[in-house]
Amino acid sequence: MNWAHVHLMINHIPVIGIIGAILMLVYSLIRKSEEVKMVSLDLFAIIALITLAVYLTGGAAEKVVKSLPGVTETYIGRHEESASFTLVLMEILGITSLAGLVLFRRSGVIPKWLVVMVLVLSLITAATASLTANLGGQIRHTEIRDDVGSLAGPGSR
Repeated sequence: MNWAHVHLMINHIPVIGIIGAILMLVYSLIRKSEEVKMVSLDLFAIIALITLAVYLTGGAAEKVVKSLPGVTETYIGRHEESASFTLVLMEILGITSLAGLVLFRRSGVIPKWLVVMVLVLSLITAATASLTANLGGQIRHTEIRDDVGSLAGPGSR
């Protein structure tokens, strides 16, 4: 097992996890459940920590795959730029979620404005995480690249 393998194993957790946490947060709003709301905020904070691990394994994974056939610095660079932006958003989401949990411990309720902020921020972060995952996939999966037609060769449609 190498760092590319570790990176691939854990990089799905933030993308799938944030969607699950968003669904849980929406459910908590529909059911008016503070307990479920707290669990979703816990999940956002945990996902932020996992995202940090995913990001930190990315550099080591790059060293493993950069010399493989079909891998170019262009695709790695796009993924890396998107990953940096997603990391910042994810960590802001995690910190905001932790702030909500601290406020809950003090007052027994999570302010509605903070829940709305977490929901909006989580939707934006989920979109950037999905883009980052797609760009990461393009590094080795030529079939999902925008230029797939030009890679097919002569006589292809």
